[in-house]
Amino acid sequence: MATAYCMKCRKKVEIKTPKAVVLKNGRPAVQGLCPKCGTKVFRIGKA
Repeated sequence: MATAYCMKCRKKVEIKTPKAVVLKNGRPAVQGLCPKCGTKVFRIGKA
């Protein structure tokens, strides 16, 4: 599982419902939700 930093919880969390996305410049990223608070979390560089 991928992890990302949640700005609301202020700690690293495992990404709930991870989805691989590609940024405009072609870099891979993972987008999903924080399992604790439901805020969107984002991690650049892992697909």
